[in-house]
Amino acid sequence: MDLYLFLKAVILGLVEGATEFIPVSSTGHLILAQDWLGFEGKKENAFIIFIQLGAILAVVWMYRQKIVDVLRTWRTPKSRGLMINLVVATLPAVIIGVPTEDWIEAHLFKPFPVALALVVGGIAILLVERYFRRPTVESVDDIPLGKAFGVGMFQVLAMIWPGFSRSGATIMGGLGLGLSRTAATEFSFFMAIPAMLGASIIKMGDIMDVATTADIPLFATGFVVAFISALVVIRALLSYVSRNDFKPFAWYRIVVGIVLLAWYWNS
Repeated sequence: MDLYLFLKAVILGLVEGATEFIPVSSTGHLILAQDWLGFEGKKENAFIIFIQLGAILAVVWMYRQKIVDVLRTWRTPKSRGLMINLVVATLPAVIIGVPTEDWIEAHLFKPFPVALALVVGGIAILLVERYFRRPTVESVDDIPLGKAFGVGMFQVLAMIWPGFSRSGATIMGGLGLGLSRTAATEFSFFMAIPAMLGASIIKMGDIMDVATTADIPLFATGFVVAFISALVVIRALLSYVSRNDFKPFAWYRIVVGIVLLAWYWNS
């Protein structure tokens, strides 16, 4: 494999893993990184789809015991409740997000809309933090059905505006609905599994159409890097949210978004 291509795979794997589960928008960062690296095209987009599976595997691995326990005890009210919540929270994305996906990719998967979404999303995080009150739901196992659906609606916002951030929308939406920081963050992680896995499966045909056996080293490199970096970030984020708020992420988004808006406005 070409060394320069290998470096691109490593960089994009790091971008995916580092940004997928923090509220800064992995999709937005990947769109910008692809633009800067000149890594665009059908095969390149298939690569991006594939490395997202690496990030998802990190969540599955991190919560493997929890997932096994829920599946093993699915008849109990606690396990059944979490499973139903995930189904209900995913429904808005299926009903609203999937039918509009092609139009969104054609019109909004571009640097300028992403930069604008970074700024708007950053301001939204600051507003949620400003008015965040004492949570009424402390654990991911205790989330009421209505609040789960509400978080699912926030997830749709991120799907229809690339750069807004799926994790940012779901975590901030959870906080706004009364979830604790840990509950909102963990529920966002669990929601990512059906949402991202489903999206990847739907697009798997695109990968099969353009990838060949010669591309296996490239795809494998990005997958492994995304998995490892996502695992590190997930652990760090859980530790961070137990003691801190999300304002630093908001200011990062706003500063980066403004710089990018100025850059692309003049280019």
